[in-house]
Amino acid sequence: MAALITANLTLKPLLANHYEAVSRIYREGIATGNATLQTESPDWPTWDNSHLPHCRLVAFIEEEVAGWAALTPVSGRCVYRGVAEVSVYVGAQYRGWGVGKFLLQALIQESEANSLWTLQAGIFKENAASLALHRNSGFRVVGIREKIGQLHGVWRDVCLLERRSKVVGV
Repeated sequence: MAALITANLTLKPLLANHYEAVSRIYREGIATGNATLQTESPDWPTWDNSHLPHCRLVAFIEEEVAGWAALTPVSGRCVYRGVAEVSVYVGAQYRGWGVGKFLLQALIQESEANSLWTLQAGIFKENAASLALHRNSGFRVVGIREKIGQLHGVWRDVCLLERRSKVVGV
């Protein structure tokens, strides 16, 4: 089924007018309890200010937003200007259809076109699907951040993954 759905996927830059669907999908991820330590979706200005102005993608299946991907800078220090943290979220009804793979591969290409040399991701140990997606896209686990934050009063461990570009800064 993934190949069939992937053939029907289109990408567009993520814009303010997509944010209602983006926020809904983010809230669906929050509801799983295994996607983020966040418990609420931010408003558009907050989200917009926290993400890089480039490397923002939405995947459409026909006219519906099926998922999104974006990058957040890891630091304001200039020496880390080529390092960003990945967010990839897929709508509940489209999980397992290849949308995440499509988005992550496009995000990697977009990041390299914008001179980013390292992408990192923080993924709960329990989120096997996201860990597999990132590993299959060239990310490697560099460590476990034990009890990095609490979600609903429970300390959670997060796997830290990274992908070093083979074309930027080599």
